[in-house]
Amino acid sequence: MDTILNWINENSGLIIHYGIQAVIALVIFLLGGRVAKFCSNLTEKAFEKKKVDKAVGSFVSSIVYAIVFMATILMALSQIGIETTSFIAILGAAGLAVGLALQGSLSNFASGVLIILLRPFKSGDYVEAGGKAGTVKKIEIFSTELRTPDNKVIIMPNSKIMSDSIINYSRESTRRIDLVIGVGYDADLRKAKEVLKSVLDQESRILKDPAYNVSVSELADSSVNFIVRPWVNSGDYWPTYWSLIENIKIALDDADITIPFPQMDVHLHKQD
Repeated sequence: MDTILNWINENSGLIIHYGIQAVIALVIFLLGGRVAKFCSNLTEKAFEKKKVDKAVGSFVSSIVYAIVFMATILMALSQIGIETTSFIAILGAAGLAVGLALQGSLSNFASGVLIILLRPFKSGDYVEAGGKAGTVKKIEIFSTELRTPDNKVIIMPNSKIMSDSIINYSRESTRRIDLVIGVGYDADLRKAKEVLKSVLDQESRILKDPAYNVSVSELADSSVNFIVRPWVNSGDYWPTYWSLIENIKIALDDADITIPFPQMDVHLHKQD
């Protein structure tokens, strides 16, 4: 015990010096974390003021946070006497090893950068990507967040999105509804066509330009098929789609035009 006390007395100045440096390093680390968060929030707000896509702002702010926080760690280490140049070299070598082990994560990061640069979609778009569909909420460094119509959250790796085809249902202001309506072979085709047109004419959400198309497309096994292709604003797609399905069925029933359905005739033969 006396030996320890003597050592402390002999090296008290050095202990105080390194203690102060350690406290300063801790303060730098704690303040640096807050500064990194502040810079991240400031970046995101700046993008919002410029009316840049929220997903882009979220992505860039994440990178800003990572850079500032890494700089804070290096400053704190330098304060307690660790040679940062050597540390950076060691960090680089370790980074290479970790990079090889985390190729998937780096692929997600690179794909996130490509999403920001190429902008195949933006926040608020309804897309189908990587086998999933939903509204884009956020684009992060490694993943993109989608929300389904039934309010499920899908966290999709960026690499999976960029490695597959992307369908953006919201980019264009208008969309075409494609319906196939079958009528019986005994139906009056001219009358059926007029009934279909009348339903479209009564739907106010259907655009006049481009004009809709109603034509016979196929003589199928059990029905004569019409294609019904009206154009609507993208936001009106599903309400109009559902409304047309219902109103076409009602209108054809009122006109005594049958819509064929699969059926099977069973013949029983009586043996003597």
